[in-house]
Amino acid sequence: MNNYELMVIFTPVLSEEEFKAAQKKFMDLVTEVKGTVVHTNPWGLKSLAYPIQKKTTGLYWVMEYTAPSDFNEKLKIQLLRDESVMRHMFTALDKYAVEYNAKKRSGVPTGTEKVEG
Repeated sequence: MNNYELMVIFTPVLSEEEFKAAQKKFMDLVTEVKGTVVHTNPWGLKSLAYPIQKKTTGLYWVMEYTAPSDFNEKLKIQLLRDESVMRHMFTALDKYAVEYNAKKRSGVPTGTEKVEG
């Protein structure tokens, strides 16, 4: 099992229920192959740096998960078939990235926070 992070930009015309259903669909795909969803973070509606499919905003969603190495190709096919997905990006996480994400979630200082003053 390897550690991965998936960022998806969904079309901004989805309702809250459709957005949640799309997230659940991809989380279920991970659990079907005996993978585990470590953490999900729906960022919500954000502006895009450049228009995609004539849209200037998108619904961002990040999922950290563990899965077999051949799973990402199957997930990629599902992402490409889904018309609500505008863009997606996989990132393989090494042990340092996994440790950093865990610290960040638990509120432990990671050394990258901005200092006020």
